[in-house]
Order: sequence, then structure tokens, then C-alpha cells
Amino acid sequence: MFEYAPAPESRDVVDIRPSYGLFVNGEWVDSPGGEREKTVNPASEEVLAEFTMATDADVDRAVTAARAAYDTVWSRMPGRERAKYLFRIARIIQERARELAVLESLDNGKPIRESRDVDLPLVAAHFFYHAGWADKLEYAGFGPAPRPLGVAAQVIPWNFPLLMLAWKIAPALACGNTVVLKPAETTPLTALAFAEICRQADLPPGVVNIVTGAGATGRALVEHPGVRKVAFTGSTEVGRQIARSVAGTRKKLTLELGGKAANIVYEDAALDQAVEGIVNGIFFNQGHVCCAGSRLLVQESIEGELLDALKRRLATLRLGDPLDKNTDIGAINSAAQLAKIRELSEAGEQEGAERWSPSCPIPDKGYWFPPTLFTGVAQSHRIAREEIFGPVLSVLTFRTPAEAVEKANNTPFGLSAGVWTEKGSRILWTADRLRAGVVWANTFNRFDPTSPFGGYRESGYGREGGRHGLEAYLDV
Repeated sequence: MFEYAPAPESRDVVDIRPSYGLFVNGEWVDSPGGEREKTVNPASEEVLAEFTMATDADVDRAVTAARAAYDTVWSRMPGRERAKYLFRIARIIQERARELAVLESLDNGKPIRESRDVDLPLVAAHFFYHAGWADKLEYAGFGPAPRPLGVAAQVIPWNFPLLMLAWKIAPALACGNTVVLKPAETTPLTALAFAEICRQADLPPGVVNIVTGAGATGRALVEHPGVRKVAFTGSTEVGRQIARSVAGTRKKLTLELGGKAANIVYEDAALDQAVEGIVNGIFFNQGHVCCAGSRLLVQESIEGELLDALKRRLATLRLGDPLDKNTDIGAINSAAQLAKIRELSEAGEQEGAERWSPSCPIPDKGYWFPPTLFTGVAQSHRIAREEIFGPVLSVLTFRTPAEAVEKANNTPFGLSAGVWTEKGSRILWTADRLRAGVVWANTFNRFDPTSPFGGYRESGYGREGGRHGLEAYLDV
């Protein structure tokens, strides 16, 4: 039997400090009252580094530094000069791409081929793209002289740590705002590496500040009176709390929250292409994707054929060391997330759905969950309604296009969807009726900095990326 030989990426390209402070006003600073926490490699449970849990006083210091930089330097700088810094950051990211990809896989658990071939190219692309906008904001369609807002508070999740940082920081800086960013407490390392990139690019002190911590730090940042813009990506529950906290204030808010995307496969779809799209839609990044195609809606007439092909494909996926270039499925990001995935999967079995996973060895250490699909799923099942945020696919069937749309829209979320068919007219008919912010046709999980991304209902509001994403960082 043909086997892949191990092809591990070297850890020697990264230099992880034993301990990290906070990045405020262009310098590494200690927190007088902040506790220390550890970040671990989810594939091995090895402690990677210690980091600071920023206090309210630390957050205030960072916001004060950001406001000073905004008033004295950044908002007064011509757009063409701001663009030079963004271009410089983009080029440094490209130069350090291998190092950053390894660091992301170590801290997050995602396969190196994803962090190397997807995350890092997109990170650089977002800075390049928004650098191009920095001196052209008057042509963005928001008035002849759009103005920046001030200090942007940005809170990002653990599933795409560096990419979500780029989604937030690049447009904020291009529009003339300054930033205080809080990364997720389980994945702070690439954000802290980005702080060094800011210094390497000679970014003026205070333009970008990074404070690490958990929920209390994020709450202090979001509720700080010196903040004029809040951008959050994460769970719907936390998004509701943030919306309540900024209600009645002058702060602008964008929320990119959870999802339960439907991937609709019609009977005339190219089967092999659809299978690849389904796999990419739900098993990419271990299913840690807010727009993951976690509900497969397949037309009854091809259900058996599609499921047979899908199971054959899942049997070829390789689960294991995220730094191995052959790995398809990496580690679950944390013990808490693994417990949630297990709990919802057990609920699926208890409610009567049939569970299937390919035979694959699970490493002894770390947080792992095999690629899993459920058949016989009903709309009322928890696995069809709740966001699992893991490598778990729920399969439902439909007979007519109208039924497919009705089932796809039967969710409180509205972030994304996919449509698979050979008929262009059917793609347009279906997409027009799907209540989702992004609809992919004969593909899934394709992103580009020029294209706006976002949802509505419990998936949040506002857009990131493209011309539309600039509006959230401008006083218009």
C-alpha cells in the first residue's frame, strides 16, 4: 500500500520567547498587575510561551497611546505616506512567511500547508490591497473627503489568528485610524510576532498596540470611552454582549459572528468537484471556520452516490502532526473546543442520526477529533441547528430547489452558503433566495481582499474586505 513518508517542516525557523509582555506605544512593556498565562501547542500540549493578561489599566495605557498617535501623527499623514508603511508591512510578511506559517501552526494546530498556502498569502494580500486604497479614499464612494474615526478596538478569534489580524488592522490603518488589538488567549503568538513586524517597518509608535488577555481584557477594550470603532470576530453570544455594551455610544460597530452554512448539491452537479468542495467546506482548518459548510443538502436522487464518493474521499485524509506537509486534518485548538465538539456529536447520536468516521489513528497527546459525518439528520437536531465549529458534517436531503432553499434558510444564522450545479440559471435562482451574506457557486471557502465578507441576523453585520469594508473605518 502506498504511504506518504513524513515531511515535517522545521521548527528551527521560529524563535519563541519564554515570556511576552504587552506591545504599547511601540515598546514591549510589563503589566504591574497583570497575571501570566501559558499558550500551548494543541498537537502536543507542550507549553510554548507565557503571555500577560492585560488589566484595565493596561488597556487604558494602550488606548491613550493610540489616541496620541492618531492626533499627532497618523491622521495627519497623507494617504500616500500611510500607504508606504502598509506596503512595507506586506513585504516583510512575505519575507517572513515561512516563519509565521510555522508559528501559526504551532500555536493554532492547523496544518502547515494551510497556514503556508492559504493564510499567509492572504495576510500579505490584505496589506497590499489596503495600501492601494490609502491615497484613494475619496474615490471609494463615501464622499469627497472621508475622515478617519480615531482609535479602533479590535478583538479577534483563534481560528485564523494572523489572517483576522490583517482583516482588521489593514483597513483601519489605510483609513487613518490607530489600533488597539486583542488576540485570542489561546493563540497570541502571531499577533505578538506582528508587533515586531511593526517595529521592523518603523511604524510610528502607538499606531498599532497589542494587548493580550481573555474576556475581561476584551471587555475593557470594547467599553473604553476613548475608542471610536469596535470590530469583533467571534461567537454570537459574545457579539450580543458587545452590541449591548456599545448601544447608545458614538462607537461604530462591526460584528462577524457564527454560522451554520448550507452546501447545496443538485443532481446535475459535477460529483467529483462537489466532493472536493464539500471536504474543503467543512474539514478545512478542522472545521474551525465561521462560514464552514457544516450542513450538506444533497438532492435525494444522488444521495447514495454522493455519500459513497464522499466516504471514499474522507478515508484518504491524513490526520496528524500539523507541521507535517502531508497532514490534512490538524489538531483541535483547545481542550475546551474539543469538549464542545464531542458533546454536540454525542447529542447527534442520541437524537437518532447515524455517525460515521473513517478509520484513522488518533495521537496519544494533544486535542484531536476525526473527520465525521452524520446521516439521517433532521432539521430539529442540535447538530443541524448549532454551530459545532469542528470537523463534523450533517447531511440532509431535498427533492426540489424550493425545498433546498427552505431548508438552507431554516437557521438563525446568515453568513454563507454554497451551490453546486451545472446550470447557471439555477445558481442565480438559488443564490437570489438564500439568506446568506456570501454565496459560493461550484466552489467553497474562496476569499479575496477585494471582495467584501460578512453576514446578517445572528451572523452579525457590517462587511470586511473590499471597498465596502472601508466604510466601517470612516466617519461618513
